[in-house]
Amino acid sequence: MKYRKLGNTGLEVSILSYGASSLGSVFRHIDEAEGIKTVHTAIDNGINLIDVSPYYGLTKAETVLGKAIREIPRDKFILSTKAGRYGENQFDFSKQRIMDSIEESLTRLQTDYVDILLLHDIEFGSINQIMEEGIPVLQQLKREGKIRFFGVSGLPLTIFDRVLNQTELDVILSYCHYSLNDTSLLSLIPLLKEKKTGLINASPLSMGLLSSKPVADWHPASEHIRTICKQAAEFCERNGSDLSKLAIQYSVQNEIIPTTLVSTASVENIKKNIKWTNETIDEELLNSVLDILAPIHNKSWPSGNVEQWEKII
Repeated sequence: MKYRKLGNTGLEVSILSYGASSLGSVFRHIDEAEGIKTVHTAIDNGINLIDVSPYYGLTKAETVLGKAIREIPRDKFILSTKAGRYGENQFDFSKQRIMDSIEESLTRLQTDYVDILLLHDIEFGSINQIMEEGIPVLQQLKREGKIRFFGVSGLPLTIFDRVLNQTELDVILSYCHYSLNDTSLLSLIPLLKEKKTGLINASPLSMGLLSSKPVADWHPASEHIRTICKQAAEFCERNGSDLSKLAIQYSVQNEIIPTTLVSTASVENIKKNIKWTNETIDEELLNSVLDILAPIHNKSWPSGNVEQWEKII
């Protein structure tokens, strides 16, 4: 496993990191013992960053993860969780709720601190509340030692630009913007470098678009995006390969991207994902797939109240 620096935090993170959302039975019902074993397998094979949230499985993911990591020395992994999102449409970025949230998370995770705390999907909140209450309480929690570093997560890239131009963040988590079909995250790199802010890239499979498996009904991508991604998956299959493998390799090979999160509760899958990162990417296949995906390059979908953010700023 290779490691890269996470901004100015001093942390060296594995290029492939573990997203614990699957432990909350978010994508399918999981066997808890298998989920715990998956976490242990990830760490045993060099993954050192684990990301979770109270939202995943409505606290189930944190609870299962807590059972997994209590058996592992605390210095063997970097733990990231979130605050602010607690349900499909339940958001609260107030000072008191964030303070309560981290205490609840620490209890479920069976630890006395987290390395990173992120405000979760901030595009759904009020930027005034996030800037006046959310960020200051993160700064307070860092001073108190409950967290080592802090930041924000979300889908629209504009939210990071807005926040970073008003305050300092240790890290951000962006998803679905550095993958085979969307590399728009690269536009944010100069600002992140200027601010010395760490970057966590999530969802190299674009929430299942870049896979041979059927795309979930809840996926917000347009039918056009779904169709083109399916064509890419079928092309890989015809050529004896796997679009998911290509997608993960593509995301981790760029040294500008410190780490990429993948989520699974399967020991077999995490072993396979790690193995793929150590293999050389098939450049000919990659170029063909990028050609297929070209019509939807950097095409995304709406999320949250970005228009409200733009009006306020």
